[in-house]
Amino acid sequence: MGVSKRAPATDNVSDEGSKKNMKDDAVHLRRRIGLLPSISFIIGTVVGSGIFIAPKGVLMNSGSVGLSLLVWALCGVLSTFGALCYAELGTTFTKSGGHYTYLLETLGPLPAFLRLWTEFIFIRPAVASYVSLAFGRYVVEPFFLPCAAPTALVKIVSVLGVTFVVAVNCWSVTLAARTQISLTFVKMFALILIIIPGIMALANGKTENFQNAFESDSLSLTKLPLAFYSGLYAYGGWFYLNFITEEVINPNRTIPLAIIFSMVTVTVCYVLVNVAYYTMMTADELLISDAVAVTFAGRALQGIAPAIPILVALSCLGALNGGFFGSPRMLFVGAREGHFPVIFSMIHIRRQTPLPAVLFLYPLVIVMLVRGEIFQLINFASFSRWLFIAMATLGMIIHRYRFPEHLRPFKVPLAVAVVFTIVCFFIVGLSLYSDPWNTGGSCALTLSGIPVYYLTVKKSYIPKRWEKSFNYFSQQMQILLEVAQQEVQTY
Repeated sequence: MGVSKRAPATDNVSDEGSKKNMKDDAVHLRRRIGLLPSISFIIGTVVGSGIFIAPKGVLMNSGSVGLSLLVWALCGVLSTFGALCYAELGTTFTKSGGHYTYLLETLGPLPAFLRLWTEFIFIRPAVASYVSLAFGRYVVEPFFLPCAAPTALVKIVSVLGVTFVVAVNCWSVTLAARTQISLTFVKMFALILIIIPGIMALANGKTENFQNAFESDSLSLTKLPLAFYSGLYAYGGWFYLNFITEEVINPNRTIPLAIIFSMVTVTVCYVLVNVAYYTMMTADELLISDAVAVTFAGRALQGIAPAIPILVALSCLGALNGGFFGSPRMLFVGAREGHFPVIFSMIHIRRQTPLPAVLFLYPLVIVMLVRGEIFQLINFASFSRWLFIAMATLGMIIHRYRFPEHLRPFKVPLAVAVVFTIVCFFIVGLSLYSDPWNTGGSCALTLSGIPVYYLTVKKSYIPKRWEKSFNYFSQQMQILLEVAQQEVQTY
């Protein structure tokens, strides 16, 4: 009897061990992102080129120093409200994919597909393009001062930055996470280096640039949404942690904590950085500068001014890395749900990275980078991005009403969700009037996804010969890239 009791126990242990080994060896995305990497991921993606480029766009469209500072503070509050809504969504729906997943779960497959469509047709390429252009400008411009840097050289350096980030994200999830943590510390150091001398000068009585701060001859209600777009662009990135929910350790605790800490930190830093800028520069001087942080450093940090462009360039690289880490997970989940070709839901069998999804972005970003101009890109991408964010939080409110018993480990006050949703829809609607060319083009491209959905996803009208050719091509790409579909359910 004693032997017969011990034998099953031994078998049980060996079975559990073999199952654990099989799971360890299986192709899937591991949970490797803890609290510090999560905070670094959010701050590192938010603090990129925006705080060094967007002050010009905010001031240009708000018309005065005082109103521009108010826009920066309100953008921080609005982004924090949105981030809290996404903390609820991220703990309610445990799949990766961010906006796409939440729209799919609350409003249905068509809005989700349109979000996926716009993300990879123009939002992500546009966002990555203007971050990489800022990286290229800050690397190149110091060598040509006081003259303007050659545009072609800026774009070549920008392409090199994108290539580096793509290589890191294809190589290893761990390497990409460590790169993000390192670059986050660098960019926080850069912000502190700007804040301290600015606040010291302000404390010593250098307040002339803040006199009559709200007086303006160029204030226009129709331009204000574009000021908010520039400010919200600088805060953009608070939702990227939701793209990788399946890779976050203990997401119910980690996601809300990381979001709240990160957004409070970023909002305070951004307002203080802008105060520092205006302490050392007049509004007119800020408007004629293409590299605000470099101009600031030349006045306030003369001894270490050459270091500022390097720190800013590394900050842009961190934002670029965060975007390339997060966005491919949306494509990965969309392909897993059948909304994109299945090749994009595959993972490298040894490196455990979503290789096809990362590589898909690369040529799209390069094309837009070569053709794009920074402020046009901001307005072009922002319309659809904020439209779908508003729809996702509207979906959250509807889901609460329809499924009140659904488990929600983190719950944001309803007033916060309602205010955020209304403000987003208002900004999106008014921007169509303020900049009809760019926002209208963005709207048209968004709607172009509707026939694509009905022709290829809802009911396939693709000729059999084309489908067969595409399947053959996909198989060859799978062999070439050494990728396979996920073998373990991670949600």
